[in-house]
Amino acid sequence: MPREAFTAGVKPGGLTTTTQIRILLCYVIRTVAHPLSRAELEQAMLEKELVNYFELADCLSDLETQELVTVEDERYHITEKGRQVADLLLTDLPRSIREQAVQAAVLAQQWARKAAENKAVVLPAAGGYLLDCHIQELGQDVFHLSILLPDKATAESAKDAFIEKGADFYKVMLAALSGSGPLAALWMKNL
Repeated sequence: MPREAFTAGVKPGGLTTTTQIRILLCYVIRTVAHPLSRAELEQAMLEKELVNYFELADCLSDLETQELVTVEDERYHITEKGRQVADLLLTDLPRSIREQAVQAAVLAQQWARKAAENKAVVLPAAGGYLLDCHIQELGQDVFHLSILLPDKATAESAKDAFIEKGADFYKVMLAALSGSGPLAALWMKNL
């Protein structure tokens, strides 16, 4: 008999048994094109409120112990046994939950990739908070911007915006600084 999962932080319709959570994790790890890190899985499942954090952590450990997944380079890979579980028990999960989980996992991977490319950190500073933004190529800064913002919430919001659209911002700044004002204005409309 499946054990009831903790439901704190889980929206109505979310998963309520550890068996369902394990099946969902196998399905997501199997379905997403690129192996997921633990942070990406946590972001995806918790942001959509599909599972409880403690149950997620426990189930990920169970999947490793049961050899349904392996962890290589801090990323989860489905085993043949895990693939069979996902395929066999797939219909035990609501389609909407499966779709939400996969979509959220893909978005979490995209965010992680952007955060690696467009680095931003919020630091306390006299008079507010400093947002320090970097874009690097080949280990060297190609773009660096620091801006003082009045409060932490504004700085965190700007940080998220830079991570999301840093490459676009860089293109606009480069066009403007190189005298291509009309091109900068055109790209600015797309931000």
